[in-house]
Amino acid sequence: MSRADIMQPRRAGTWSWPLAARLVRLSNQTGTLLLLLPTLWSLVLATGGRPPFHLLVVFVTGAFVMRSAGVILNDLADRRFDREVARTRNRPLASGEIAPPHALAIAGALVALAAGLVLTLNGLTIALSPLALLLAVLYPFAKRFVHIPQAMLGVAFGWGTVMAWTAARNSMDAPMWWLFAATICWAIAYDTIYALQDREDDLRIGVKSSAILFGRYTWLGVGLALTGMGFCLVAAGRLVQAGNGFYLSLVVAGVWGTRQVFRLTTPVSPETALSLFKEHVWLGALILIGCVAGFV
Repeated sequence: MSRADIMQPRRAGTWSWPLAARLVRLSNQTGTLLLLLPTLWSLVLATGGRPPFHLLVVFVTGAFVMRSAGVILNDLADRRFDREVARTRNRPLASGEIAPPHALAIAGALVALAAGLVLTLNGLTIALSPLALLLAVLYPFAKRFVHIPQAMLGVAFGWGTVMAWTAARNSMDAPMWWLFAATICWAIAYDTIYALQDREDDLRIGVKSSAILFGRYTWLGVGLALTGMGFCLVAAGRLVQAGNGFYLSLVVAGVWGTRQVFRLTTPVSPETALSLFKEHVWLGALILIGCVAGFV
């Protein structure tokens, strides 16, 4: 099969649930967890370790729904690029298995569901919610113009921490902004590692990424981002008067992150990059445990 044949999209077939599941990456929820975990940090720290059950349900469900909508919007924007990248050319939109109007309809239904969840929250959080959708729409285009589009991902994911905080406190306090900044730094770190899988393809097709910008200093860029994340979390913890359990989790997370940085000082295979990226779910879970432990 020639490269031209590979890049040629197939004719869209009949819509089906298995196809929709592939469209929203149902079998891979790493992205959902990376979106959800910072919102849970925010809920726990905002409520002194006792987040209301209602807010937990809203934000856990909302993370799944918005991440699912987000990947559809991303694939709609990138479907031509995706056809030229080995890892992504078989995605339903890139391959032509689903038509863009059908994908957009699914995304619209997911956004409507997310809006229904938001309407159960307070007025301040409702007022902030349109920006979450705007960020989800803008992020896919960042790689065309911004050399560190991972920062835009961090802003989009970090907005969940802002909404979680306002949902819990009905105010926008200093610790919330430190959590927002921590999430941006974290996204730069893990998504730079993720982008290592596609660095050669991205160079060929002209897509920007921090993995390209940092080049052989990717280890340093990731290290600085993780250091910034740690600093921001310490600042947030001090402002909410979190206990020693919180800081202990940050120490362990720091050791974990240092190990990753040293691993990146030598070239890594795409498989290794993906493995290192997925480890960040455990890193985020460790910090969540620390948030809870800080108020026990």
